[in-house]
Amino acid sequence: MQSWVDGRPAELLSVTDRGLAYGDGLFETIAVSRGKPTLLDRHMARLQAGCVRLGLPLDADLVRDELLRFSAALGEGVAKLIVTRGDGQRGYAPPQPTVARRILQGSGKPVYPGSHAERGIRLFPCATRLSEQPLLAGLKHLNRLEQVLARAEWSDSEHAEGLMCSLSGLVVEGVFSNLFLVKDGRLSTPDLSGYGVAGVMRAELLAQAAALGIDAEVRGITLDELLAADEVFLCNSVYGVWPVRALQAHDWPVGPLTRKLQAIARDLLDC
Repeated sequence: MQSWVDGRPAELLSVTDRGLAYGDGLFETIAVSRGKPTLLDRHMARLQAGCVRLGLPLDADLVRDELLRFSAALGEGVAKLIVTRGDGQRGYAPPQPTVARRILQGSGKPVYPGSHAERGIRLFPCATRLSEQPLLAGLKHLNRLEQVLARAEWSDSEHAEGLMCSLSGLVVEGVFSNLFLVKDGRLSTPDLSGYGVAGVMRAELLAQAAALGIDAEVRGITLDELLAADEVFLCNSVYGVWPVRALQAHDWPVGPLTRKLQAIARDLLDC
């Protein structure tokens, strides 16, 4: 694994970094293909919006330039960009002035069974629920303990992802993916205004659906509505689209709209 800290090769980080102490920061997980970061504009837009919400200063031009240079050096794989509030003393109060820290980590692309994309995956019903916090909803912030607890619920190879719900019982997302369903030709994805991560592939697929004239909506979705769907699929910015074929005793077919959007996602991730 290669890593940069503030634009230079480095493997060490200060123990006073607020990302370590408080999870005070954001991250982006970016697929790198042929030396280029994929979906870069969407990753940068989400990062900038998150920094505004957290009051984190960000030199977007500098970050973009570092990502381009880091990706060129990586060639193929995954670049993880972490932006923290930098070093701080004891206590929650943000340091003044704040000097943000930029961390880049590069790794090979994860290798998933081809059956995940072709035949679809089985979802594990996670007992861990997502708490509601509109101030942080949608952000890819560094506090991922809910996902850590959810992912620890299964260790078998039968399940490739887990389904996470809100405290009120609405379906929200996968542990590391966003969720879509299709009913009567209409595309739906859960509303993430109170919880969850607004993925860049999710945003891109919604935009692509609009451009293709596919009826799509963002709304609260119950478990019963999910089970009654004609098609279900997951997406993220590394693997693209995985059809969902089963959740416990319930089965879904891999449908035509899933295949259409899967092909679009595959092209987007192949620079």
